[in-house]
Amino acid sequence: MDIREHTESLEKKILSPYACYSADSKGRMVPEKSCRVRTVFQRDRDRIIHSKSFRRLKQKTQVFIIPAGDHYRTRLTHTLEVAQIARTVAKALRLNEDLTEAISLGHDLGHTPFGHAGESALDEVFPGGFRHNEQSLRVVRHLEGDCGLNLTAEVQNGILHHTGREKPNTLEGQVVKIADRIAYINHDIDDAVRGGILSEDELPPSCISILGNSHRERINVMVMDLIKNSWERPAIGMGPVVQEATDRLRQFLFDHVYIGSEAKREEEKARHVLQYLYHFFVTNPQKLPTEYRALCEEVGVERTVCDYIAGMTDRYAITTFGRLFIPRSFTTPDQVYC
Repeated sequence: MDIREHTESLEKKILSPYACYSADSKGRMVPEKSCRVRTVFQRDRDRIIHSKSFRRLKQKTQVFIIPAGDHYRTRLTHTLEVAQIARTVAKALRLNEDLTEAISLGHDLGHTPFGHAGESALDEVFPGGFRHNEQSLRVVRHLEGDCGLNLTAEVQNGILHHTGREKPNTLEGQVVKIADRIAYINHDIDDAVRGGILSEDELPPSCISILGNSHRERINVMVMDLIKNSWERPAIGMGPVVQEATDRLRQFLFDHVYIGSEAKREEEKARHVLQYLYHFFVTNPQKLPTEYRALCEEVGVERTVCDYIAGMTDRYAITTFGRLFIPRSFTTPDQVYC
């Protein structure tokens, strides 16, 4: 018996009957020879971590666009916090940690530069609309590597349905869906307080009395309630009291941070940058990088330009905009500055 087979047999003995066992995966779109060491979900996790799209998350906005401080979250640190919370819950519920981690690490690979401002900007100009979860699935299916990452059906489903009304097919995917919300609610409060957008005293008392007075307490209450309410059940969810308090705290963030606050003052500029870039490259596809020009023939110019812009980091989008639209000074080789 090789290591992978041993791991798969242990899963059948140790994990919950509601878990998704690695050996029972629905498999990949393109069949592959099994690894002797890693299960299919471990391989998916590793492929995501080694991808260029994952590395680019470090230069993509979470809430604050190009923050001056080093301690504000980026899309990458958000992803790592989601993975940590999701794995804690999955381990407690005896679900498949490797599947949970793979979905967590891949869920935002398709997010645009400038966070949700960039997402709404592309949604306005791209025919058919733009949603980052669908783009994340497109990244792992088609855009990464030569022909996508060829991930398992379970990881792809969890990535696609980590947001929106439809639930993922696996309990592991459902854990990630809730862990994503737990992570961003709490770290966005932390960043907003650090940035002077909020003070702890402004948080709604009716929520704080249930969830706790500190970042650490609130995460602990949400996670423990999620574990307790999902224990030995074929569904994942918080209890009604904690869920209601969590929903009200999330709405508070929309009202005071996500919409119209000082943290969002640069959003209109960010939207302007992405939409200008979109219209420019749709009109001038010959200016796209070589690999994207080839893609135009397969999926069309607008789809290709959307893929290109969605994959940009904040920094690269601004640099590209400056190169294309900001005049540069004229100098001659012999010019001397006084």
